[in-house]
Amino acid sequence: MTQPPASSPTVQARDLPALTLWHAGWAVASALLALCGGVFARAEAPVLFAALSMAAPGLAGLTLLWRDGPAPRMTVLGVWTLAACVCSVLSGGAAGALPGLIVMPLAAGLAFGAPRLAMAGAGGSALAAIIGMLAVWLTEPGPLQTDLSQPSLAAGSIVLVAAATALALRGAWLDAARRLDAAEAAMTRIETILSGQPGLTLLLETSGRVVAAYGTPPPALPVDPLFEAGLIAAVHAPDRPAVLSAMERALAGADAQVRFAPRTALDRRVALVLRRMDDAAGMRLIAQAFDATTAWAREVALETQRAEAEAQSTGKTRFLANMSHELRTPLNAVIGFADIMRQRLFGPLPDRYGEYADAIHQAGGHLLDLINDVLDVSKIEADRYQLAIEDFDAREPVSAAMALVRVAAEDKGVELAGVLPAEAVTVAADRRALKQITLNLLSNAVKFTPAGGSITVTVDTIGPYLEVVVSDTGVGVAPEDLKRLGRPFEQAGDAGQRSQGTGLGLSLVRALAELHGGRMSMDSTLGEGSAVTVRLPVVALPTVALPVAGAELQPIG
Repeated sequence: MTQPPASSPTVQARDLPALTLWHAGWAVASALLALCGGVFARAEAPVLFAALSMAAPGLAGLTLLWRDGPAPRMTVLGVWTLAACVCSVLSGGAAGALPGLIVMPLAAGLAFGAPRLAMAGAGGSALAAIIGMLAVWLTEPGPLQTDLSQPSLAAGSIVLVAAATALALRGAWLDAARRLDAAEAAMTRIETILSGQPGLTLLLETSGRVVAAYGTPPPALPVDPLFEAGLIAAVHAPDRPAVLSAMERALAGADAQVRFAPRTALDRRVALVLRRMDDAAGMRLIAQAFDATTAWAREVALETQRAEAEAQSTGKTRFLANMSHELRTPLNAVIGFADIMRQRLFGPLPDRYGEYADAIHQAGGHLLDLINDVLDVSKIEADRYQLAIEDFDAREPVSAAMALVRVAAEDKGVELAGVLPAEAVTVAADRRALKQITLNLLSNAVKFTPAGGSITVTVDTIGPYLEVVVSDTGVGVAPEDLKRLGRPFEQAGDAGQRSQGTGLGLSLVRALAELHGGRMSMDSTLGEGSAVTVRLPVVALPTVALPVAGAELQPIG
């Protein structure tokens, strides 16, 4: 047996055993009424059958023990209406021997407790009365038109119906009282839960007036002034537009969050979560308020620390960018004097001093390259690196970079080859930056390619993109190191390989490519070699003039 929940709007909350007991009692009472009418009042057979027919809906009500719900109850009420119609026809209608039994569909509807079923029962009783009147009017005087020669039988039916109706009304009243008590208890539990929560829950009208408040209010948001002046009045004036905007978003159906300073405590913050609620009273808002002072103070502290860190980083970057002249001028002098001594321009030197001059010249050149890379990276980070965009043949800076590293590659026994287009590749880019990109990639390839290896530089165009690829047969990079390369001072390989560079070359290549709106990618296999691809959207596409109009078409490569 399944029972619908008591809160269902279509099924009454009355206990099912009491309802089936009421039906069973009616079945027994109607049977006794028929028995008494036949034994004591000596009623005619149609009247006895009419009384017995009213026992059928009482028995039908017992089926609710096996299946209950809106549809089964409506079916039982239909049996009540049918039995009342049969009884009305057989007993002579409202003026017959059993006038009270016609009212039983209404009593059954009241017993079910649902307003819809009570109205249906009233309609069933009215239908039975009308059918009885029609039956009396259409038939000849005979058994259907019984008189009231046995007033005791009619009185007994009326008393019996009155008792059944009273029991039905009493059960409906008890059910209503029980539902009211259950609703009040549920409301009390909800209010207890809301009152015990750490935050404050407010029921607001669309104007911001507070209707109800539950829970613990934040220290800076007392409840009593909210009922007097409303929520908006408790908000610091500069924060009111944000709160009103959040209320509008919530009324539109979206969840909204906002944080404001209370008008009476500007050093504190309150977080407000708003949501729309539609009920019988109309559209309202549910607002939950929490103390957000600690979180706000933490965010302020983090923001302050971040700003200080950015200021320090910016200061460091600007310092390095502004030290270009101060660092490069004395270093160039050291390299120049060392080169003079190394070439013995002013006379011979002892062999040991000559070796020292070579070492000074080599170390100075290495240091100058490092300083140049650091300064370029610092300028880019400080947004002080300005691209000098011009139109030129991309093969020229690439060939110049290859010429600079060719001697070092030959000294190491590495073959250097270039695959360049036969025709000019006109680009709009920074000539020095493109040369620096190629030079850095070639320098890395020479450093990490052993004797007998090869390096290939490929220049190609793909639509508006210039693609420069430097591939080598060097030591390669492990997969776990590929993700780190391209960031300043990040290196791969063992200690011996890391000692050959600073980790700035690829970082500068990536930065220069991104300044042009391009990107750098790298593929490598450990022990087999690497290929670095730089793709820049700098190719100047040719234009084709239309023969009629003045518009131009730019073909896509």
